[in-house]
Amino acid sequence: MAFERIFVEKSIAERPATLAVLKKINALDRFEIIEKYDDYFGRVKKPYLHKRNQLNLYLAEKKGQLVKEAPDAYGLAGAPHFYFVHAYNCIYECEYCYLQGYFNSPDIVLFTNHDEISKEIIRHIHQYPNQEIWFHAGEFSDSLALSQISGELELYHQLFKKFPHARLELRTKSANTKVLESLDPLDNMITSFSMSPQSSVKKYDHKTAALKLRLKAMEKLSMLGHPVAIHLDPIIWSPNWESDYQELVHKITETINPDNIRYVSIGVVRFPKKMFKDIKNNYPDSDLVHQPLITTTNDLVRYRKPLRFKILNTVESMLKTAGFKAPQIYKCME
Repeated sequence: MAFERIFVEKSIAERPATLAVLKKINALDRFEIIEKYDDYFGRVKKPYLHKRNQLNLYLAEKKGQLVKEAPDAYGLAGAPHFYFVHAYNCIYECEYCYLQGYFNSPDIVLFTNHDEISKEIIRHIHQYPNQEIWFHAGEFSDSLALSQISGELELYHQLFKKFPHARLELRTKSANTKVLESLDPLDNMITSFSMSPQSSVKKYDHKTAALKLRLKAMEKLSMLGHPVAIHLDPIIWSPNWESDYQELVHKITETINPDNIRYVSIGVVRFPKKMFKDIKNNYPDSDLVHQPLITTTNDLVRYRKPLRFKILNTVESMLKTAGFKAPQIYKCME
């Protein structure tokens, strides 16, 4: 990954984690020291599509609330769910990605104070000493796409090895599993792959791993003993959506036994109203602009409830017919 300019916050410039990142990208002699990343990142609006040929990198210290409570229906029911932020923005370019309307810049920010984030995770774990508790990575950036340079997976692997009742989920559209392959499998460290029919991947998921590569990566991790899961989200309506998803479910079960998949989430495409305006500006010719969508009373752009639940229930039925059990399946953000 080549970055045009690299900025490093002064407070973390000498930390081993920061120097390790700079070394991996051959940038030990070509970075600029700044006081605070947010004095530069997003201060002047940079068009989202600049990410196609011009990305800067910021190495910074994550401040403020390091671990946040996840929204309802974010994960499996019956346990508290939290997420932590290891990075801002993504090298991929999905047309439906909410990040295009979230920051004023598509530039990448990698946070390197994982020791502090880890302490906050442990503090939350201690609040639930006798209860399963979940932590999710990948809310603001793909969990694996840059893992070979960001270097945090080893640290979180060590952390969750000490707390078997806590769960860590790594959400990804990548096939970059090299770091995970070098680690011992942990029953409570789950890699979840977002999957769509290849026609949707080609149409909307620019620069991401192709479906067959995601399936191969999932198969490889599973064979090595690493727990895996799947997100069928976002499901985007098309005239052939039923046959496309029937074929996708078949490909999944051809690749891996449903018993070896921890869970499958299913969710339909949805956007905040402001973000949908950004999609129209960035991708005026996209099929997403012409979907049968409405704006709800809480300013969410989504399908009407009958269509939404027809899609969700149909895909759930496909999964059950293919061998998945009801407790493995949950509807995301519903």
